[in-house]
Amino acid sequence: MNILTEKDRLRYSRQTMLPQIGEEGQRKLLDSSVLVVGIGGLGSATVTYLTVAGVGRIGLCDADRVSLSNLQRQVLYTEEEVGHPKAVRAAARLRSQSPGIRFDIYPDGLTLENAEKIIREYDLVVDCTDNFPTRYLIDDTCARLYIPWIYGSIGEFHGQIAVMNHRRGRRYTDLYPDREILCSLPHTTAGVIGPVPGTIGALEASEALKVLTGSGEPLDGRLFTIDLLSMTTSIIEF
Repeated sequence: MNILTEKDRLRYSRQTMLPQIGEEGQRKLLDSSVLVVGIGGLGSATVTYLTVAGVGRIGLCDADRVSLSNLQRQVLYTEEEVGHPKAVRAAARLRSQSPGIRFDIYPDGLTLENAEKIIREYDLVVDCTDNFPTRYLIDDTCARLYIPWIYGSIGEFHGQIAVMNHRRGRRYTDLYPDREILCSLPHTTAGVIGPVPGTIGALEASEALKVLTGSGEPLDGRLFTIDLLSMTTSIIEF
């Protein structure tokens, strides 16, 4: 297990003073590895908070390039980076925030051919994608490898999040069993206000930290939903 340096103790002091985390929890984070699939709106918030929290190794998996329409919500990127690979630019930005964190870049995205090889290298997967086929691919692969993962989804003013394949063994297919129907739907571009992916992405990072440190009560087999327009929330067990 990693030994905290004096620099670590200062950097993470506001976190380690929490009794639910402490220095032992911080060492767990530094020893942990998380794969983030999708570095867009959700992923920008998620990887930023995982990085500054001190997760020792983070995989950045995304085949997309930065576009001008991304900048309204994907806060990792700048206008000068339009046209550049998201995973590459995200890693450069995050390294400047926390030079001690290791970043692995997967600029080809997650596919049927590479999913198992990539995912087996990590303790936890965080889904920050925007399509059903990739989520089912994550679900199937994590189930085979006994790796927990965190699901997040957004649209317009609302979002949802759950922890899958954790202690209760609940899966995405339990929540959404109509795989063939959902995967056959055409991919459409929907509107969303920027704070929605920021909110859900931050919550995904929070759930990841809870799972990695063993603190609190993760949304294990529980779906949390929030509507920012009405500020209503709910939690549904599945």
